[in-house]
Amino acid sequence: MWAIIGITLIIALIIWIEVPSLLRNQQRKELIVFSVILLIGYVLSILEGLQVELPNPLDVITFIYKPISDWLYSFLE
Repeated sequence: MWAIIGITLIIALIIWIEVPSLLRNQQRKELIVFSVILLIGYVLSILEGLQVELPNPLDVITFIYKPISDWLYSFLE
């Protein structure tokens, strides 16, 4: 519970610091990208704070490159 409140307060602080300058300089595309990346980070942080089992991106990379690695290793033996 406290982790979620802390994360939310930090996100609010980041928004309070960054968004006014983006709006003042009329950087709409940057604001959209900033918002999407911040939202993804916020959701992942909340899930981590709730101790939800998140997939490891390294597992996908291993799944993709393991057959290639095995083939190269057998080829070079």
